[in-house]
Amino acid sequence: MKFRIVLTIILCSFIVDQSFAQDDLLALADKQTKPKNEYTIATFKYTRLINVQTVETLGKRTLDVIISHRFGNINSGGNNLWGLDGPANIRLALEYSYGGRLMVGFGRSSYEKMFDGLLKYRLLRQKVDGSMPISVTWHSSIYCNGQKNSSFQTLGVDKYQYASSRLSYVNQIIIGRKFSSKFSMQLSPVFVHYNLVDNIRDKNDIFAISAAARVKLTKRLAVTSEYTYRVTKDYSSRNYYDSFGVGVDIETGGHVFQMHLTNSFGISDNQFIPYTSSSWSDMGIRIGYNLSRVFTL
Repeated sequence: MKFRIVLTIILCSFIVDQSFAQDDLLALADKQTKPKNEYTIATFKYTRLINVQTVETLGKRTLDVIISHRFGNINSGGNNLWGLDGPANIRLALEYSYGGRLMVGFGRSSYEKMFDGLLKYRLLRQKVDGSMPISVTWHSSIYCNGQKNSSFQTLGVDKYQYASSRLSYVNQIIIGRKFSSKFSMQLSPVFVHYNLVDNIRDKNDIFAISAAARVKLTKRLAVTSEYTYRVTKDYSSRNYYDSFGVGVDIETGGHVFQMHLTNSFGISDNQFIPYTSSSWSDMGIRIGYNLSRVFTL
């Protein structure tokens, strides 16, 4: 009798234990079948594509050292080595993010001796499970033209007599989506403001829309393209063109190397968006590159 009682207790315990184990396995299976609520990563490989800002910000406690270079126009001819002899525009910059959402940066371009300060903030991030289908980033920059007024000695008037006359600003909302592991795209409405313009009839405000795309070919190689359409067309008495560029991204460990062709000589947003003065139609394009080295601090 005692043996039967003990056996019955053991069998009941085994059945109850199996029941709980089955419930645990079903719960685990259900958890594994549901998409994880994770953020999509690497919509673009870098914070800039060619010239335009992307939805990306730097990772946590990351410092980025950037060298950007634009050669002269290809249509300058063989005597100028198709632009490689110059004139050239170089931008050096440092950018940093402590938490991964807010990024700050400082840079200086040789063209117009332009100093710039940058803020970027991730408002929304695309999620793997589709609950957030897009990424949204806000970008604002302030620029200071550091060049001397060349006409001061001849005309006797310094157009930069007020420090505020040297300043200009760019604000934009960048909306991007990673459609697959190989294709990403973004759109960005842009507002550019200059405190001082060259001609009294010129406008201080310019609106534009930028579009950019990236196609990944291999693990470390991607093809990129960008186009900035100037919605405001009559802002200047001079003739300017929309900025367009194509290029390749090459990732090598802590480096991102970008080679491209673009019709924009200016690298800063306040330069290439409103004041691109050469065109693809007559080969007014140039070779350029961006080189980035990332450090974790």
